Amino acid sequence: MFYGLAESDVTISSGKLNYVVFGKGKKNLIIIQGLNVRDIKGAGASLALMYRIFAKEYKVYFFDRRTNVKEGLTNWELAEDIYCAMEVLNIKSADVFGVSQGGMIAMALTLEHPKNINKLVLGVTASRVNETMKKVVGKWVSCARNKDHITINKETFSLMYTENYLRKYRIWMPLMIRMVRPKDFNRFAILASAILKFDCYDRLHEISCPVLVLGGEKDRITTGSASVEIADKLGCEIYMYSEYGHAAYDEAKDFNSIIYKFLLEQTE
Repeated sequence: MFYGLAESDVTISSGKLNYVVFGKGKKNLIIIQGLNVRDIKGAGASLALMYRIFAKEYKVYFFDRRTNVKEGLTNWELAEDIYCAMEVLNIKSADVFGVSQGGMIAMALTLEHPKNINKLVLGVTASRVNETMKKVVGKWVSCARNKDHITINKETFSLMYTENYLRKYRIWMPLMIRMVRPKDFNRFAILASAILKFDCYDRLHEISCPVLVLGGEKDRITTGSASVEIADKLGCEIYMYSEYGHAAYDEAKDFNSIIYKFLLEQTE
């Protein structure tokens, strides 16, 4: 079903990047996830299932953040890590899809290496930090420094998902809140802090490849207006979900199909 699903790692100048790859297509698609309390290692099957729509047309790569992080790390450096991994794996060009912090990294990658990016999809992300993000992400950083995963999870679930979704999984939520925790709290804090320093808004006009932006009007983490801001600056296509928030990529059943259609239309 997953066409050669594999989990591996690649060594670059900054260290090691774990990655998941699957698919039988001749084109490359790089998907960059948002900030996560857990690493990508061991998540290959679930990722391949979630993004299986792309498997026939693409060879799909999910790159994790570098295994060793240091204070002061930036999204620009994380983007450079992915470019270095592309070079090692001989990925000359790719379509790129980034979600949340992954969207920030995707924008940085496209700005710094435009010749290697064919198309760009940005989901529930922002080109610069706003007050909502400062408050939410700042609290995550503070909680991580205090090794308080309970508050991180409570805040994340309540802000990301709709009430309908939370009611649907209300039986499991208390268990998830207790059990899901960062393997390394300091790593999580450093990666979260990178979000708070990011700003590429004034360079967005440099992006010339086709871009699709997807956002949620009820987004209480990056905000829906941040998605609109990117699309307005680029003059690109945008799809806004009126009923969803930051987890639109998880809740909206047509999220991946909209992306798939966009990618195929641009190549015809």
